[in-house]
Amino acid sequence: MLNLNLNIRPQTANRLRKLLEFSSDEELFAQNIIAYQVAELKRAVLNLRLDLKTYEEKYQLGSPTFYEKYRQGKMGDNEDYMLRAGLVEMLESNEKRLQGLEG
Repeated sequence: MLNLNLNIRPQTANRLRKLLEFSSDEELFAQNIIAYQVAELKRAVLNLRLDLKTYEEKYQLGSPTFYEKYRQGKMGDNEDYMLRAGLVEMLESNEKRLQGLEG
């Protein structure tokens, strides 16, 4: 059994307690929070992939190849390139978080 000690504001703690009052199954409550986070991450990953696909089509260059060249300083500092690099980094971060939650 896990006993969590969260450093949250009193108002947030009270709201969380109220949510728990409506749940007869703490395990199910925790699983639902995790499932919600997984769904949000999957949605974010899908949106990032769609955004990156637009750049891939525009520049006829896959994102892994682009990002490697960008990291090596071979792409320049075009605004599209900087935005695309940020999208690649966000995608990688979200995919790692998703793997950790789906574990």
